[in-house]
Amino acid sequence: MSFFKKMKDKLFKSSSKLEEGLDAIVAEGGEEEIVEETIEVVVDTPVVAEISPEPEPEPEPEPEPEPEPEPEPEPEPEPEPEPEPEPEPEPEPEPEPEPEPEPEPEPEPEPEPEPEPEPVKPAPEKTGILGRILGRKPATPVVKRVLDDDMLEQLEELLITSDMGVETALRVTANMAEGRFGKKLSSSEIKSLLAQEVARILEPVAKPMPLYTKKPQVVLVVGVNGSGKTTTIGKLASQFKAAGKSVVIAAGDTFRAAAVEQLQVWGERANVPVLTAPEGSDPASLAFDAMTKAENDGADLLLIDTAGRLQNRSDLMEELAKIVRVIRKKDPEAPHNTLLVLDATTGQNALNQVDAFQKLADVSGLVMTKLDGTAKGGVLVALADRFGLPIHAIGVGEQIDDLAPFDPEEFAAALTGTQT
Repeated sequence: MSFFKKMKDKLFKSSSKLEEGLDAIVAEGGEEEIVEETIEVVVDTPVVAEISPEPEPEPEPEPEPEPEPEPEPEPEPEPEPEPEPEPEPEPEPEPEPEPEPEPEPEPEPEPEPEPEPEPVKPAPEKTGILGRILGRKPATPVVKRVLDDDMLEQLEELLITSDMGVETALRVTANMAEGRFGKKLSSSEIKSLLAQEVARILEPVAKPMPLYTKKPQVVLVVGVNGSGKTTTIGKLASQFKAAGKSVVIAAGDTFRAAAVEQLQVWGERANVPVLTAPEGSDPASLAFDAMTKAENDGADLLLIDTAGRLQNRSDLMEELAKIVRVIRKKDPEAPHNTLLVLDATTGQNALNQVDAFQKLADVSGLVMTKLDGTAKGGVLVALADRFGLPIHAIGVGEQIDDLAPFDPEEFAAALTGTQT
């Protein structure tokens, strides 16, 4: 949950853009209505249940007066043995009524249970409860707008500008309008509907990276320049290590010394070995050697970093295909996972990247980074709707706990600004 709160705080660009846009759409052409909020108060029901059993103690005081006649006969036998002195102490019968008031205090405690049924006076309490339910808050004006063709068109444009894509935006708005067309909706209702549709699209693709019994399990990490591959590998290695897995990292970006140094820092932090090669050497050869080393060490996971490459550079993409071919010479089933790391700030260009990398490297899952720095978080919805590839994790920062498993409902709530 801490990660979700952080995500909501950091997804302010996407969230605020959608929130402001939805508020503006409803305000334009909308009308104020007086809405009385009726909130179910579950706590009030037990109060009635507590009152109903209380009248039951009423029959209990009834058997109590039965012992009262018992003390009365007891004083009667006492005067019987003293009949002779009766003429002299004729005033004595007067004290006899004195004990009579003595039993009177006995019934006095009896009325004490009577105040117990007095709570039956909840009649005023009931009215108070009803008052709280029906009028706890004064009626407040809420702006509502009829969901018509004009409003749907504006919603489509807003979703498209959020990089949700044309096809996905049309499908989402059509589902939102189903059964609600022509009805008046408030801004909060629109946001809730949008969050439900986004979560519905993302639900099938929210899957953690699968782990296999095969040792080593080879994970190839690919992506364009600056997408966050190196940082993602470091975070994954640290998290798998903390989970008790034996991990080895191969610094396959042999063209960028900074990438190797960055991986070495992560390796030291997570106590994970990092295999390197001289700058400018063949990354395919490093990948092959790393597989041999990981196999000999009995490692559970081998994470292979690759150099960033644009999907429109055919020579660099062919080099990536070579790495895959060499890996499969060592193990025909490898790589067991091919993770494509996407930079959320690229927007719709992420769709082209997935299309190109999937053809060459057989991408098996996605990791979306830098969601904290963009207003284009809707691209994740477009990716799920178009490709259906598993989304293993998302990142919203540089810290180790800023990479977490993907949760569709939490993401949808953060994206649309709704409460969970």
